[in-house]
Amino acid sequence: MDFDLDGRRAYAYTGGRPFDPAKPVVAMVHGAQHDHSVWILQSRWLAHHGYSVLALDLPGHGRSAGPVLPDVESMAGWVLRAFAALGVARAAIVGHSMGSLIALEAAGQAPETVSGVALVGTAFPMKVSDVLLDAARDDEPAAFDMINQWSHAKLVHRPGTPGPGFSVFVQNLRLMERQPPGTLLVDFTACNAYARGAERAAALRCPALFVLGERDMMTPPKAAAGLVAAIPDARVVRVPGCGHAIQTEAPDALRDALAAWLREAVLDASRAPA
Repeated sequence: MDFDLDGRRAYAYTGGRPFDPAKPVVAMVHGAQHDHSVWILQSRWLAHHGYSVLALDLPGHGRSAGPVLPDVESMAGWVLRAFAALGVARAAIVGHSMGSLIALEAAGQAPETVSGVALVGTAFPMKVSDVLLDAARDDEPAAFDMINQWSHAKLVHRPGTPGPGFSVFVQNLRLMERQPPGTLLVDFTACNAYARGAERAAALRCPALFVLGERDMMTPPKAAAGLVAAIPDARVVRVPGCGHAIQTEAPDALRDALAAWLREAVLDASRAPA
């Protein structure tokens, strides 16, 4: 679904169903060097089970026009303006990696708008290693290779091929290669610089879900401990044998965690889809 935002084209995948802001809305925000397609398996399920889904392409990613935004705060503001442009009064935000920081920041900027935050593969601070930052600046293909190796657990079956003709490694590489040159450095710099995570977590008043891969080398579960501790009522789901690429390495576990959290914690019982 294309829409206009700030005078530029923006895009959100709606899971194969027409978007209806009157239904419970779930917005999904991708991580660095990704786009809406990383959420395909979860967004389609939610859209076909009573939710309205917005799997957003951030500016300069996927089908949304640039420029890439330079910091988490401005990305969160863009997400909130997207809600306003599409008539969304209230939404749960699911964010992966960089997207998890955006979800947390959006809830801090507009607590009346955000009904819940699901932080998938998160950490705070979300520091990026100097080696990876240098590669993002000077040799993007090398950075992509490092990300691919560090994002996937070695326990992925077959290895990394859950079915004939499918590879999570190749899929992730092609997804990263589709984004414009220079995007990765801007995204990583934004993650590295974001400093308000602890403040936003301490002030959070909506339900929170953490979904953490137990073998995540990009954002190890221990790096989320501060955020978890700051949110007393947070629900934490740890996915055994899974790395950072939770959407593709453990798609069913992530879907089940999101569905249960949305039904039991975020929505009023009277509004929960069957």
